[in-house]
Order: sequence, then structure tokens, then C-alpha cells
Amino acid sequence: MRIVYITTRNASEAKKISQHLLKKKLAGCVNIFPIESMYWWQDEIQEDVEFVLLVKTADDKFEEIEKEIIKLHKYDIPAIYSWKIDKVNEKYEKWINNNCKKIKK
Repeated sequence: MRIVYITTRNASEAKKISQHLLKKKLAGCVNIFPIESMYWWQDEIQEDVEFVLLVKTADDKFEEIEKEIIKLHKYDIPAIYSWKIDKVNEKYEKWINNNCKKIKK
């Protein structure tokens, strides 16, 4: 299992990206929450409210998620990174993996 961390400009963009990932079976669950961010941009320190997505996914989905985010995201340089989860409840991991399988037609 893997957690992918993505920041977005607003709640609307966060929900749009989350729904897209869920519909494409790239995520089993996505948590969205507001954060305060401070960062360098164009040689100035910026301060913004952003929204974070914590995408719960199968271990092999990062590259596909990254490609989709780059197509959809409004930022020039979106933050997209992940952590491999080394311990997780077995039933929950199975549920995540089952929900990240391609839909058979």
C-alpha cells in the first residue's frame, strides 16, 4: 500500500482530482483537508491556504497517478510524492488493493 500526498489550490480542485482518481481506479480512498502553506515562489515567500489530498492506493499506482495529476493540476509544479506503507491492517490493505484494480469490461 502507498500514500500519495498532493497539494491543490482549493477544495474544488481537490474534489475534482479525487473523483478522477477514484473513477480511474487509481485510489481506494482519498482524504482532503485544508492546510496553511508557506513556500518560495518567484523569489518571494508566499503564504496560502491549500488543500491536501492523501491518496490511499496500491503500491504500483504512483506513476499512473502522477501522470493523471500532471494533466489535471492547475499548478506549474504540483507537489506529488508518496510513502510506501510498511505496516497496515491486512483487511484494509486488501480493500484498498481491490478498489485499485482496473474495471473489467
